Amino acid sequence: MIEFLVVLLLALPSLAVERSDIPDKYKWDTTQLYATDAAWAKKRDEIAGRIPKLGAYQGHLGESATKFYEALSSLLQVDQELSQLSTYANMRSDEDTRAGAAREMKQSAEDLTAKFATATSFYRPEIIAVGAEKVKAFVAAEPKLKPYQPWLDDILRYAPHTLSAPEEKVAAQASMMEPGPGNAYNTLKDSELPWPEVVLSSGGKVRLDPQGYTKYRAVADRADRDRVFKAFFSSLKQFERTFGSTLDAHVKTHVFNKEVHKFGSALDAGLFDADVPSAVYKQLIDDVHKNLPALHRYLKLRRRMMGLDQLRYEDLYASIVKKVDLHYTPEEARDIVLKAVAPLGPDYQKDMKRAFDERWMDIMPTTGKRSGAYSTGAYGVHPYQLENFNGLYESVSTTVHELGHSMHTLLSYQHQPYVTSNYKIFVAEVASTLNENLLLHYMLSQSKDKDTRLFLLGTYVDNLRTTLFRQTLFAEFEWRVHEMSERGEPLTGERLTELYRKLLKGYYGDEGGVCKVDDLYGIEWAYIPHFYFNFYVYQYATSQTASAQLASMIRANPKHADVYLNMLSSGSSKPPLKLLMDAGVDMTTSAPFNAAIQEMNAVLDEMEKLVGSK
Repeated sequence: MIEFLVVLLLALPSLAVERSDIPDKYKWDTTQLYATDAAWAKKRDEIAGRIPKLGAYQGHLGESATKFYEALSSLLQVDQELSQLSTYANMRSDEDTRAGAAREMKQSAEDLTAKFATATSFYRPEIIAVGAEKVKAFVAAEPKLKPYQPWLDDILRYAPHTLSAPEEKVAAQASMMEPGPGNAYNTLKDSELPWPEVVLSSGGKVRLDPQGYTKYRAVADRADRDRVFKAFFSSLKQFERTFGSTLDAHVKTHVFNKEVHKFGSALDAGLFDADVPSAVYKQLIDDVHKNLPALHRYLKLRRRMMGLDQLRYEDLYASIVKKVDLHYTPEEARDIVLKAVAPLGPDYQKDMKRAFDERWMDIMPTTGKRSGAYSTGAYGVHPYQLENFNGLYESVSTTVHELGHSMHTLLSYQHQPYVTSNYKIFVAEVASTLNENLLLHYMLSQSKDKDTRLFLLGTYVDNLRTTLFRQTLFAEFEWRVHEMSERGEPLTGERLTELYRKLLKGYYGDEGGVCKVDDLYGIEWAYIPHFYFNFYVYQYATSQTASAQLASMIRANPKHADVYLNMLSSGSSKPPLKLLMDAGVDMTTSAPFNAAIQEMNAVLDEMEKLVGSK
């Protein structure tokens, strides 16, 4: 039986609950990484002692196949152990961002990672200097090098963007400053910003931190939504200049990398690691602009279903079916998601169940905990997953989304050596969004009444709004911001708000009266943590189109699930576009996007019929 405190927390998410109050079954078990913080510190010191020794291989990589393997295997062994060290430190810090000791662990891991990058900065340029022909001969001569071939191929394509060993060492040392802006942003947003409290029409007072905002932006009472939006974004607005400074500093690290490594643009540099051409990014933005009428069609239907004369930005998260009130416990969410992924087979379900049973997941929101949700992992152990479960259907969808990442990681760990286990970001969101697609179709198969079906269909099409359109809006904002910085234009908080406001109003049809957007909401960019990544968000949209096509293929032919799972098991053994091509999806064209829009319009057709029959 679920503990009373968890029931109370789901009912009153504004309740201040400490981590120590949460039952262990809802918290991840970090002892599977290190038994104690002291054990972590011991391993940190051991790794710190081994890092300088890696420099002994400098100048010797091209001597022989044996020496080449010895050097690379030593490098990757330290890299694997350092990755596990960092994972643990980040997780412990995210449990309670107020905890000074955990922050110190995280900073210590970041410093050690920077030292590792500095000490090993000669590897890439020296491998490139050895040359593709000699590397190929080494792989042929030493069988142990064969698994390294995809990784080596990936390094060799960096030849035009690689400096001399001394220059790369300086660039690696400069990378120590890269996490700073994001860390400052997260510290301000998650643990120091004085989030407001508002009194709802029910008389209850709620705290509007990011978790509270996510919950209460969806309340049924429109006046309450207005209070929530105005209070939350007004709080961000007070720190507009500070947020502008942190994002400006972050973008400058990307421009520095672009200049130093001779890329044509920060966008080219940001996509290079994923081996994705900038044309794919720009094509996505063009595809979205061409298909804004589909988004506006949905927004007009939403206005009609909500019985509003004018749809506003504050109305976009409220349920469009007033009678549907779906709430779930973590146990109910577990049962639903396990049934939803049945098309992927019993082995997939069995491994997913382990995430719950073996405490891979940190589920409940607590005071000071990092907001949002993510999946991470350590090779040789298993994935881990952070959530802030609030009991709404949205949280069930988040659970299955992050489990998609976790299963992708697990399958890659199970089938790939460490060197090719870390799949490219471009395919990372395919597994998560495909699971969301399966969840929707499972829920529809279990729901016959019109209101529930309308809610589910509306949830699906709104998910398309937030991925195909909203994430592309983010991607366009990120691109434009980098272009501004490359031109030497200042990135003040005020200018960032102006740019974001213009994009937001354009996407949502403010001028045409489709959805009115208050000028205040131009500050929303300060709420989005993904802007502190490096051209990440566009992949939510591209992955949504890929996963929609793959899910359709699996429903049409259940055996295609094996083709899909083989892709998830392939890690980075092939370039991401090739992996998707092998699975039947060509991301170099608009075809996947057009297929997603076709499905969106089909869902809207059904919704309009159901609305007409009510």
